Amino acid sequence: MLGATGSIGESTLDLVGRNPDDYEVIALTGNKNIARLAELAVQHGAKLAVTADAGSYKDLLLALAGTGIEVAAGPKALLDAASRPADWIMAAIVGVAGLRPTLRAVKQGTAVALANKECLVSGGEIFMREVARHGATLLPVDSEHSAARQAMTGTEPDKIESVCLTASGGPFRTWSVEQMAEAGPEQALKHPNWSMGAKVTIDSASLMNKGLELIEAHHLFALPPEKLCVLVHPQSIVHCLVQMTDGAVLAQLSCPDMRTPIAYSLAWPERMHVPNERIDLATLGSLTFEAPDPERFPALRLAKEVLDTGGGAGAVLNAANEVAVAAFLEKRLGFLGIAGLVETTLVDCADLIALTAETAEDVYEIDEEARRRARDRLPRWPGADAAN
Repeated sequence: MLGATGSIGESTLDLVGRNPDDYEVIALTGNKNIARLAELAVQHGAKLAVTADAGSYKDLLLALAGTGIEVAAGPKALLDAASRPADWIMAAIVGVAGLRPTLRAVKQGTAVALANKECLVSGGEIFMREVARHGATLLPVDSEHSAARQAMTGTEPDKIESVCLTASGGPFRTWSVEQMAEAGPEQALKHPNWSMGAKVTIDSASLMNKGLELIEAHHLFALPPEKLCVLVHPQSIVHCLVQMTDGAVLAQLSCPDMRTPIAYSLAWPERMHVPNERIDLATLGSLTFEAPDPERFPALRLAKEVLDTGGGAGAVLNAANEVAVAAFLEKRLGFLGIAGLVETTLVDCADLIALTAETAEDVYEIDEEARRRARDRLPRWPGADAAN
């Protein structure tokens, strides 16, 4: 379990804990939430607990003293954990930081549940090449991609006309540009349907998350950009719609609970019981859909442009967005400034976008330089001083 203390990790371990006879926990990794990492390791009988933060080694060692659980810390230890033989590996480390350990997990040639979209946004071609090379089974965990996989199973690629990912619209779906300009982290973190980590929740508010998912779907399913689209669906019941060449549309529906797509990957190729809410269509009464507004939510437009551009554009987009979201959460940047900073950074990084990354190290070099340029823009960004 790469990223055990995040929302995806907690939901996964909730399912594992409900089926203790079916699963053995080999290793759990986390970052700086040492108390929770230790608690989960003890609760689930993990053989190994790893913190990515080398400075937290002594704290983790002390927290697990006398348990018999092996303890390690630092980036190398994280890679070693990803190499521990396992039948199933959850890749849930947030951000591009998850690329190296997830690639290491892929090299086992086993089932990898992918909850880290940045692996594909920043280095999709490299990542999918390694998946093919090592014969790994990649099981997408994002609700939309899990839904797409289920809807497309058994269908030849040339019989798929389009794949439409749905978006809730986030907390600002009906807000004006003027209202969003005044929004702070407190408002942006109030997602109407899903319980997620801060980074993903802010991305959902800007619709950047859906843009990243378009790029992810392109790599996951080898679909050209023109076959991918987004539809706003406020109820978050329909997660994906797949249009076939005969006019049929297949959709996957479930209540908004991440344990559903996690369970699909965890039990694959079987199904498992999940104690989540069941859909009652009579009570719901109706499901509504609307087109996304590219004027109020320019992040989606930027992601589509990046998808068309290719090259190093995905790595630049992701790097700039991570910098912008962090600045927004720190109240150093206004909400509308997130997409603005990303767009400016994309313009500033034309030379990086033109590069073709051949290795993960190439991706990290593009990422690091794009972050530097994005951060250089922050102090001069209009509204940044006011946000402080």
